[in-house]
Amino acid sequence: MTASHREDIQRAAAAAALAVPGVAALQPALADRLALAASRVYDAMRACTVSHHEVAGIRCQQTPEGGWHVEVRCILHADRRVGVVARQVREDVRTAIAASLTGRCPTERVTVLVSVTRID
Repeated sequence: MTASHREDIQRAAAAAALAVPGVAALQPALADRLALAASRVYDAMRACTVSHHEVAGIRCQQTPEGGWHVEVRCILHADRRVGVVARQVREDVRTAIAASLTGRCPTERVTVLVSVTRID
C-alpha cells in the first residue's frame, strides 16, 4: 500500500471518530506536534505555500498479514460514558476504514484500538 492509502485511512478514521457524539477532539502525539511545528518553520523559511497534512490522534500501520492496525486517541466530553463512546468510536472507525479499503483489504484484517487520553 502507498502513503496515499495510509492518508486515506487516517482521514477516514479521523472523520468517523470526530462524528461520534461525546468526542471533543483527537489527541496528537508529541512527535506529531513537533513534526508539525518543524514543518511550519521550514515552510515559512522557504516562503512556500506547500500544505502539510496532519491527522492528529490517528496512527496506523500495515500488519505483516496485509491488514491494518489503527490507533485512535480521543478526548471526550465530561458528560459522556467513556466505555460507550469508546465502543462507538471503534465500530464507526472500523466501518469507515472498511469502506475506504473496499476491494483492497478484507474487513476482518482491520483492528482498531481506541484510547481515551483526556476528558474535558
